[in-house]
Amino acid sequence: MSNKLQRQKLSLPTGHDKLLLHSCCAPCSGEVMETLIESGIDFSIFFYNPNIHPVKEYEIRKEENIRFAQKHNIPFIDCDYDTDNWFERAKGMENEPEKGIRCTMCFDMRFERTALYAAENGFSLISSSLGISRWKNMQQINDCGHRSASHYEGIRYWDYNWRKHGGAVRMLEISKKEEFYQQEYCGCVYSLRDTNRWRKSQGRDRIKLGVKFYSNAMDDEQ
Repeated sequence: MSNKLQRQKLSLPTGHDKLLLHSCCAPCSGEVMETLIESGIDFSIFFYNPNIHPVKEYEIRKEENIRFAQKHNIPFIDCDYDTDNWFERAKGMENEPEKGIRCTMCFDMRFERTALYAAENGFSLISSSLGISRWKNMQQINDCGHRSASHYEGIRYWDYNWRKHGGAVRMLEISKKEEFYQQEYCGCVYSLRDTNRWRKSQGRDRIKLGVKFYSNAMDDEQ
């Protein structure tokens, strides 16, 4: 059983009154969204993740995020599934390791579109749920966010550390409570390939899409 952790009430950086939050998925954004809601912050979700492969996986992750946003009456901006552009940018990086230059390209691409939308639609502040995952390099993500925001005058990237003050723990609690889909690889075809290679080396079955979900019953598996 989990202890109810107290959230720290947040305030947006001075000079900003609303936030455009790039969301990679419901499990990562659930805690971020609930913290923003409890803090009384005006924000919208921006879903642009052309890296996610295959389409079945993309649709599961997107629809789950839409469901959670609708539950809390948060505006959800569904951006284009721009896979051709993503694969074009990934050329030559197919065998790069996780957290390498291919991931930098991927973060850059997603944040560039987020910053562009912000600039065209009256947002001056952007952020992302990507950094809450312990599997990600937070400095890499923040560097990409700041770089993308710098292309547009008046746009700032908010590099708040969503993991701190119990955020990473509550991320898992919310995922169990909501029974979110449990993603077993980062998202792109290359991370799927590499994860399956590793699983094979460990004598494990390949990833099966759309079958594994978080549950409170997971606490009893130990």
